[in-house]
Amino acid sequence: MNEKTCLIDTDDKECCLKFHPEKWDWKTFIWENKSFIKETIPTFFHIPFPPMIGKKIWKMDKLAREANMISSDKEEVLVLFRDSSAFKSEIYLSVIWLVSNANNVTISWNFIAKVYDWWYNSVPKFIKQLDEYLLSIDKKAKDYYVHYAYCPKCSVKY
Repeated sequence: MNEKTCLIDTDDKECCLKFHPEKWDWKTFIWENKSFIKETIPTFFHIPFPPMIGKKIWKMDKLAREANMISSDKEEVLVLFRDSSAFKSEIYLSVIWLVSNANNVTISWNFIAKVYDWWYNSVPKFIKQLDEYLLSIDKKAKDYYVHYAYCPKCSVKY
């Protein structure tokens, strides 16, 4: 791609793959030391500054590709967001192994995934719904990670 119109750099014209919710909706995942690289961005009461997101993801993607540590199967590449406070968000990009010059982290947890198809500002409502579900099965979330299936350009396409 010659233009930075999508968040992840690709060698072809496809940016974000079509999302398949059936792979994720109401599924449980057990991760043991799943590798990611992490960046942070400033937010204002949980609202990120959009240009910052693209810059950070481009940087992370470039580091992972140069280290040959990003999966060749695009469907396996995850970008997750976690709000650590009202003024800071963390971005996680899944990688195969350690990436030089990056903040390498691993995540080991059991996850229950739920797919919602709505706008960013609906996340608090969905977290509440998920908490109610977890309570009904005697579980409690320790944290929340959000995956947005599409960059702004691709969200219009799909």
